Amino acid sequence: MSYPTPHINATPDDFAKTVLMPGDPLRSKFIAETFLENAKLVNNVRGVQGYTGTYKGEKVSVMASGMGMPSIGIYSYELYNFFGVENIMRIGSAGALQEDIHVRDIVFGQGACTNSNYVDQFGLTGTFSPICDYHLLETALEITKQKGINYHVGNILSSDTFYSDNEHDNDGWKKMGIMAIEMEAAALYMNAIRAKKRALAFCTISDQILTGEKLTAEERQTSFTDMMEVALETAIRL
Repeated sequence: MSYPTPHINATPDDFAKTVLMPGDPLRSKFIAETFLENAKLVNNVRGVQGYTGTYKGEKVSVMASGMGMPSIGIYSYELYNFFGVENIMRIGSAGALQEDIHVRDIVFGQGACTNSNYVDQFGLTGTFSPICDYHLLETALEITKQKGINYHVGNILSSDTFYSDNEHDNDGWKKMGIMAIEMEAAALYMNAIRAKKRALAFCTISDQILTGEKLTAEERQTSFTDMMEVALETAIRL
C-alpha cells in the first residue's frame, strides 16, 4: 500500500522506529513540546497530532491514538505495516479496579483482557491472550524502579464500553485480579503480534473506580510526567 494513508499524512522517514502513543492529541502535543528537541508536526489528519523530534539525541515520535480499540487499531496497524515503526508504547490513563492501586500509580499491562470482538478477524479457533513484548516491559520496569515510582504489573482490561448499562460489569474482572480498565491495549498487542513488532501499554491511574477518587481532565493531560519520562527513557534504550 502507498502512503500517505487516509489517516496518516506522512512518509516512513517522518517517524522514528519507536512511537509513544497517548490517547489524547493534546497529550501528544504536550509531550512533544515539553520533552522533545526540534519537534516537528508530521501528522494532523483529523486532529490526531503526531510529532517527531529527539530525546537525549535519539529520534523519537509521539502520536495520539484516539479512544478505543478501533481507533488505536487503525493507527498502530498503519504505523507497523506502512511506516516502518518497530515499537509502540501506549501511555494512557486507566481506572483502578483493586484497593491497593491508587491515583497516579502506574500499571503495566503484562496482558490485556478484553470484552471486544477485535480478535475475531484473525480466524482463531480458541481464545487468544494478548500480551506485551517482554523486552519493552523489562526495560520500562528497570527505569521505573530506578525512579522510585509506584507501579503494578499484571492483567488489565481493554473495554469497549466507558458507560455500561450493567452496574455490575466490573465485578467478575475485579474478582479475577484485573488491575485496571482502559480501552486500547488489547488491540495494540494483537496488531503488534500479527506484524511481528513490539508493543507495551502502561497507564497512569486517573480514577479509582472503587473509591471514586479521580483526576481532572487538565491533570490527565499534563500531570502524567512520570509515565512520559519512563516511556522516553525506554525508547532511547531500544
